[in-house]
Amino acid sequence: MFGALGRFVTRFRWYVIAAWVLIAVIVSATAPALESTQDNSEFLPDHYESIQALQLQEEKFSDAFTPGAILVIEREDGDAPTADDQAQVATIGEELAPKLGKKTFQQQVYAVDEAGEPNLSEDETVMFAVIPLADGASGFDPQAFDDAEDLRDELEKLTEDTGLEIRATGSVPQGLDSQDSSEKTLQIVGIATVVLIVGLLALIFRSVLICLLPVVVVGVVSVIATGAIAWANDIFDLKADASVQQILIVVLYGVGTDYILFFLFRHRERLREGAEVKAAVEHSIDRAGEAIASAGGAVIVAFMALILSSLSIFRAIGPALAIAVFITLIAALTLVPAIVSLLGKKLFWPSKSWQTEPEHGTFNKLGNLVGRRPGATALASGGAMAVLAIFALGFNPSFDFNSSLPDGVESTEALETFQEHFSAGAAEPVPVLLDAEGADVSEDQLTDFATALGEAKGVDQVAGPVPSEEGGAYQFFLTLHDDPTSDAAQTNVGGPIRDAAHDAAPEGTEAYVGGTPGIFADMSTAMARDYKVVFPVAAIVIMVILALLLRSLVAPWFLMAAVGLGFAATLGTTVIAFQHIGGEPGLIFMLPIYIYLFVTALGTDYNILMIARLREEAREGKDPREAARQAVTHAGPTVGAAGIILAGTFAALMLGGNTLIVSMGFALAVGILIVAFVMSLFFTPALTALLGHAAWWPGHADETAAQHEERVGH
Repeated sequence: MFGALGRFVTRFRWYVIAAWVLIAVIVSATAPALESTQDNSEFLPDHYESIQALQLQEEKFSDAFTPGAILVIEREDGDAPTADDQAQVATIGEELAPKLGKKTFQQQVYAVDEAGEPNLSEDETVMFAVIPLADGASGFDPQAFDDAEDLRDELEKLTEDTGLEIRATGSVPQGLDSQDSSEKTLQIVGIATVVLIVGLLALIFRSVLICLLPVVVVGVVSVIATGAIAWANDIFDLKADASVQQILIVVLYGVGTDYILFFLFRHRERLREGAEVKAAVEHSIDRAGEAIASAGGAVIVAFMALILSSLSIFRAIGPALAIAVFITLIAALTLVPAIVSLLGKKLFWPSKSWQTEPEHGTFNKLGNLVGRRPGATALASGGAMAVLAIFALGFNPSFDFNSSLPDGVESTEALETFQEHFSAGAAEPVPVLLDAEGADVSEDQLTDFATALGEAKGVDQVAGPVPSEEGGAYQFFLTLHDDPTSDAAQTNVGGPIRDAAHDAAPEGTEAYVGGTPGIFADMSTAMARDYKVVFPVAAIVIMVILALLLRSLVAPWFLMAAVGLGFAATLGTTVIAFQHIGGEPGLIFMLPIYIYLFVTALGTDYNILMIARLREEAREGKDPREAARQAVTHAGPTVGAAGIILAGTFAALMLGGNTLIVSMGFALAVGILIVAFVMSLFFTPALTALLGHAAWWPGHADETAAQHEERVGH
């Protein structure tokens, strides 16, 4: 099959290249833009309590007060605001209100409390005002961010020469700053990724054209993949979070370069044996094609398993990345060999060293080590991963999204000032909805319910009840002791606060606790469910792929066990770096899923490449230990180069500048290094050598042609 594909591509190389360019042009001209959302409520199914609270609020309280922006007000000289300053704030609020974006904000600025007094901190140095969201506004769409920019522009004009400094924070300004930061991070990551790949390829091949090959190929693939993902999101109404485009760049360049390397190393090896360019391309596709296709298939399956997630963020990102890898895979099997066959030996210009096989390279020594002492190698590499894996048990999931906000921007600095001077929970009161449709609820019962809420752990103050206009529902607002986006708030809302609300709800009514901490509490529950469903399903399907590829029922088990050990070692290393050394209280809750996405899936890539080469060597008549030695010697450079480049592309995420992206970049970079240089180079071939022919049971994938004929003849 792959031999026929190689012959087709080399024969019609110009048509193949032209087809890819034409498709890219058509997709670029017709596909919608790839958009993302930062509204966490969009990621949860309707049956979760926070979403039920939101739906009841929208149905019964269309005029509900939902903070969209918080204005933090101080004097520029640091002194306490005077009475004139307080009057000036009221004037600014009156002048600002009619200029607010009607689609996002209500044209009202609340600068005083219910008693008409200014919202002044206890030390009387900071004031705040609240601007509510307009009816039906989400606060997370492009229009909202445009309105937030206009808000800041108006504030700058209105505070000129007043001696006051007014900074905007809250959900909409934070979303604006997060979007701007993501765009800057996208540029930084993109540039760093390209520079790194070009630099590493220059060191490996010393060829100008090979350095440019991934940039050209991924450029074409990126246009097609982005358009295809945008179409899929529109058709299936998928919700992607703001990090998807950053991750997509890394995946396209990282995986694309990996598959290009898988092909180029075999191509160069064949050319060194004296083959002509066309024959070398066909041979390389024939030999490497199965490994590339199987590796890509395993990655695609791992990504697609996320459609089983209960969180739409993962149901969207899984297919998105699967689409990207699928298109990259097709390009690696068609576009890359077409370009290589067209360029011929000029591909390696100006280097001439590619013509000579290194005699005593590092990988020769590593291969000798694995071949001579597979038991000690397996014990040392497996033991090292096992020790690191122990620390994974200390993983503490965090839902504190404030840590992912960019440092040094207006919304972050304003929020820090606000939380230093006011109750942390005052930034976003948590709504509690009481559905009393068909029930006769007395004032005493409502008072008792409010009292029970106020006595719950983590609650500083209770406001309400506010009855709905049509009756049948009441709304309360809780001011929490902790920041609503913090882990403490999420824990309290998911536990004692909801328990108190449910227990104290009058007979015939039902209570729902929502808000940001309620959403995070439900996301935590959903994640726990996903870990039990997504991981096992993906593992089973990948094992089926491995069994079909290797024609063995034994090999898939120890290969997946190795990958699982690599996953745990990666998580453990990240826990050591950030929780134990860095002093972070926890790591973002999504981290295990992302490690699964990339370390597990791409680690399987390297395992497939190594085990496929080991099988190839065994088919040439080598015993298991010699086959392992040759596999490490010949496939080791490919795995090593691919691992370094992919780890480097993930490490570029650490330039993102916030804890979420930095921890993700670190974990994925370290994870790729572990699975490439510990698992694939040592653990997997050593285990295979120890098991010998039993590793291929009940098939005979390691037998030579003569052995096969003898067995079939008998």
